[in-house]
Amino acid sequence: MLRASVVVDYQNVHLTAKDVFNPRGERHESLIHPVQFARIAIQARNAKQRPGHPHAELARTIVFRGLHHVDHDWEQHRRCLAQATQWRADGAIVELRDLKYRYQYAADGRPVLDVNGKKVPLGRPEEKGVDVLCALACVREAAQADVDLVILASRDTDLIPALDEVYDLRGVDPDRYGRIETVSWFNSSFEQEGARTFGSLRPTPPRRIWNTNLDRSCYEASLDRHEYL
Repeated sequence: MLRASVVVDYQNVHLTAKDVFNPRGERHESLIHPVQFARIAIQARNAKQRPGHPHAELARTIVFRGLHHVDHDWEQHRRCLAQATQWRADGAIVELRDLKYRYQYAADGRPVLDVNGKKVPLGRPEEKGVDVLCALACVREAAQADVDLVILASRDTDLIPALDEVYDLRGVDPDRYGRIETVSWFNSSFEQEGARTFGSLRPTPPRRIWNTNLDRSCYEASLDRHEYL
């Protein structure tokens, strides 16, 4: 049995789930519970293994997510903290990283301030550094003595070097480093439903790794149905 560490790029997993399975819905309808997601992903992986290939069991779920600033979006900030508290209680390791904002500036070059004296954001905030944290986690987890398998959940192509690195490290020293795999959402009815499809994240050829496609039943089983009031 392979002891698996699942590394979750949360926003990527959440938003691609919406695009693949609920394109006409609201974002909050496709919130994913990372521990449920990790468990169902491993179940789906095991079900697709050929005879003689080892199954996996969940050792850790590590999730990275951006955090809205309390001054600019108090409700999203509160909800994100509440979700992180619940996920940690359910067994996940959760790391939140402050989102990055651009701000409005007046003609004289000074920042525009609201009625409370706070700078006014320009456009939507962006995640910065989450991909780096996911990459570092993949390499770090692959080297842990209690991990045989790292499963990366993301479609961010910036993470391809992390796949390459773990693959190469294992090739040099398989006794020290675990293997790496990916998971991805896949809707076989995407054309009929007007949904999107993304494919899986792949390492640089000629490297090849296993990917597990997660269907609608996996999506439904992964939804975070907690009420974060």
